[in-house]
Amino acid sequence: MNKKVVLLTLAVFAWLNLLPALCDQGDGPDKNKVSALMQRKLQQSQKVLEGVALGDFDKIGRHAEELLDISKVAEWRVLKTPRYQTYSAEFQRTAENLINNAKDKNLDAAALAYVEMTLVCVKCHKHVRAVRMVRRDD
Repeated sequence: MNKKVVLLTLAVFAWLNLLPALCDQGDGPDKNKVSALMQRKLQQSQKVLEGVALGDFDKIGRHAEELLDISKVAEWRVLKTPRYQTYSAEFQRTAENLINNAKDKNLDAAALAYVEMTLVCVKCHKHVRAVRMVRRDD
């Protein structure tokens, strides 16, 4: 085989193996840390729902505060897009609403805030998947 063809083949092979790593740069924090953080978010969200279902305002407030704290750590910021920033701010606003509604012992408002927070999560996760798919298509 021609030496140029072998070198070109090796170069293409190396480039294709490097491409995923290059595309992942700038995606934000360590994926394992993000995954662990999202698991904590899910657990706290489930506890908020349990509090809403039981009318346990202490549980709602405590776990909503934990959600708010989670949203403020560095691993939370997986993208640097305006839409992601908007979703993150909306999540924090709804977590604060949950906390306030728990303090006011307003179950209907707490339930509505929980639904709003869940919708924000779904929209944000959809946005993150879409942005990552576009990055992979490049």
